[in-house]
Amino acid sequence: MYELNVLKMNCGGCVRSVTQAVQALDSAARVEVDLAGKKVRVATEMGLDAIKSAIINAGYPVTEASGS
Repeated sequence: MYELNVLKMNCGGCVRSVTQAVQALDSAARVEVDLAGKKVRVATEMGLDAIKSAIINAGYPVTEASGS
């Protein structure tokens, strides 16, 4: 499971956009969003770079959470 810091998320629409971006790559991915903490956890078979790129392309800057 990957844990990422996803900046600029501030509403339910942001959560939906990030979730849809990840699930467009892997429809079976499990996406957990902590909106207040601006963290996203993703369980997927896809590589980390692909997941990060999908979220960045949706308009949200991404950094890896410490310890991930």
